[in-house]
Amino acid sequence: MLLIFINNYLHFQPIKNYTKLLTITVYINVFIKYLKNVKIYLYTEVRTMDKPKTINGLMKHLRNNGVSIKNSRQKKQLINQGYYHGYKAYRFFKDSNTKLPINNYEQINRTIIYDTKLKSLFYDKIMFIETALKNRCLNIILKEINSHNINDLYEKGIESFKNCPPNYNEAQKIKAQKNLLSLQTTIHSNISKAYKKGNPKITHFYNNVNYTNIPLWSIFEMMTMGDFGALMQCLVYDLRDKISKDIGINLSTDTERKLVAKYIYTLKDLRNAIAHNDVVYDARFRNIDPSNSMKQCLVLDMNLPYVNFKDIVDYIALVTYFLKLLHVNKKEIKSFVNEFEVITNEYINSVPNCITDKTIKSNWLQRISKIRMFLYNSLVKQTGEKKYE
Repeated sequence: MLLIFINNYLHFQPIKNYTKLLTITVYINVFIKYLKNVKIYLYTEVRTMDKPKTINGLMKHLRNNGVSIKNSRQKKQLINQGYYHGYKAYRFFKDSNTKLPINNYEQINRTIIYDTKLKSLFYDKIMFIETALKNRCLNIILKEINSHNINDLYEKGIESFKNCPPNYNEAQKIKAQKNLLSLQTTIHSNISKAYKKGNPKITHFYNNVNYTNIPLWSIFEMMTMGDFGALMQCLVYDLRDKISKDIGINLSTDTERKLVAKYIYTLKDLRNAIAHNDVVYDARFRNIDPSNSMKQCLVLDMNLPYVNFKDIVDYIALVTYFLKLLHVNKKEIKSFVNEFEVITNEYINSVPNCITDKTIKSNWLQRISKIRMFLYNSLVKQTGEKKYE
């Protein structure tokens, strides 16, 4: 468009003075910068933004777009759920390329209710798994390095250029060193932020002449789930091996002993989506492309037909798997799985098939049945009874 404008300008408007020439030069320079992906916005005319719509205006807008919304109850739902957080977020499945055949706001409301129930179902289980894994890993690290000092962990327990397997090439050594430095930056940044905020888990040690270092347990308390996953990936092989064996992960699919870290990252995405009240039922929060070992571990141990973490059932499977490995009471785990089936059936029965055909995988019950078999077989394995095939 700009080139057309300049061409017309030159063709119909003879250059009579230096000012016009300078103007054209400016336009050309701006256009070149734009082509170089510089974020420069060209305003060729003054535009006034539309005035914000009232709730009644938004309701009219929805009706004009084929979504029925008419009574005071649905008006209150729209007010509470929000047009952007509610309607716009749940109008699509995963992304804007898959628009759901919504024709009534009640269908949006039912989808939001389902999503909210899923967040409640997952929340305490994710918190438990995060806490349990941190403490198990911490105990093994403390035992192996025989120290509470973070510097001893850096020296003895973290891979680096000088502390890595003998088969590492130069590039792998450099990568290990970069990972160590990134980890150190993250940890010390967290300590600094915590101190400035007056976090007693940090100030207690810095404001006491009897202490010279922050103990590892305090640092673990401050770690986000993502930070924890990064630490796990940076550990030396011997530590990763001991942690994997302690947790009971399938070692046949985990030759590098990095499955625990990868699963932590996977659960982190779900945890953050729940914490920020983002949409979870369609697994749009998925940021990690699962490795073959991540898929095979669950497929083999739980006898699942497939795993790709593209729908919420795979996260039910992963949480169930870790709850079992962490020796949670079987009744509690079964209750978790049963509740998922109940709330999913409620959702299926509350919206038309044309919607659930897109939002719920047709084989979800078959996969839930496999998860139940996994729990049953893990129980009878302890008692010596015959497995349920």
